[in-house]
Amino acid sequence: MTDESFQRPPDSGPQSLVRLLQDFTLEANRYVDTAGGRNAMHRTDLNALAVIMRHTAKGLVVTPGVLRKELHLSSPATTALIDRLDSSGHVTRERHATDRRQVQLRMTPKAFRDGGAMFMPLSRHMGTAMAAFSPEELDLVTRFMTAMVEATIAARQEASDGGPASPAPTPN
Repeated sequence: MTDESFQRPPDSGPQSLVRLLQDFTLEANRYVDTAGGRNAMHRTDLNALAVIMRHTAKGLVVTPGVLRKELHLSSPATTALIDRLDSSGHVTRERHATDRRQVQLRMTPKAFRDGGAMFMPLSRHMGTAMAAFSPEELDLVTRFMTAMVEATIAARQEASDGGPASPAPTPN
């Protein structure tokens, strides 16, 4: 994609929809890279904050091990990530209240402020785009996107289990 106006593919079949989902993913990734870069944050930093926020909202404790597992990082890479987030003032390390051996990670108010500032333009533009749809249409799209996320998770799990990544080659 370029900075030109986005053009919807001419057909509306399933393949066209898959291409639109790919385009959305690409543009969302580009936005994260741009917004993060303007704030000297890596994509992994932003993904880590998203993991911490999601788990915290569910009332779950977030440990370095949770980040390592969710982000598929090595232990040294996880430590470097947490060090960066701690140094930038986005995360604090705290001992767990009942198990003092366990370190938990908490987002700071600065992380919430910086994240809000970084993602406000995206939120504003998406909100404007969604305002053109009825509640029923948004319900349908929500159902669809939920199914697409679940399908993507299933495909990732299949790929990580060594399942078929592509169709088997046909003999000549």
